[in-house]
Amino acid sequence: MASTPTPQSPSEPRLTPGEVYRMLEAGNDRFVAGTPGHPNQGAEYRSSLTSGQHPKAVIFGCADSRLAAEIIFDVGLGDVFVIRTAGQVIDDAVLGSLEYSVDVLDIPLVVVLGHDSCGAVTAAVESYETGRMPPGFIRSLVERITPSVLAAQRKGITDVDGTVAEHVDQTCDRLVESSRHLYRAVRDGRTAVIGLTYSLADGETTLGRVLGDID
Repeated sequence: MASTPTPQSPSEPRLTPGEVYRMLEAGNDRFVAGTPGHPNQGAEYRSSLTSGQHPKAVIFGCADSRLAAEIIFDVGLGDVFVIRTAGQVIDDAVLGSLEYSVDVLDIPLVVVLGHDSCGAVTAAVESYETGRMPPGFIRSLVERITPSVLAAQRKGITDVDGTVAEHVDQTCDRLVESSRHLYRAVRDGRTAVIGLTYSLADGETTLGRVLGDID
């Protein structure tokens, strides 16, 4: 595994989107190998964060209990700004949180994190196939994921895991299309948006859509 940056302190220079991605990639490598470092989790470091936060990445992921971002990427307190909804569905609160993370916290990398066997995506695929909508507010989740299901179908993708990967990519696109603030941040090179799909079985993440520069 190549040498990669570790989470910096507030006094250190701002990392580039690519440096942050490699930091997360290295943390995921440690997690997969079963050798996590559990950085930035001690009492002294916790106390150092009382004056403010300086996260390096914002992770917008599914609310699934098996998708704990800090564990998957082996980071600690203050390292990532996490937003979670079932099926990483976008709403106004999500967009507001993302704009805050980019414009106020000056975070250089936005990660959209999906996972295989996603229940919300499964419900959307089943609804498409059967023509039946689920009850209550689960219907709202399905309605918001359905455009990704349709995009996958147009590419000949019919399985849930393939649709999950397509939904991650589509979500990256929608974030930048929906938020002028995110669009400008990516356009100006301040931020990059990437899609990652997580494997529940082996813990690995697979890179999908990349909007911006992470080289």
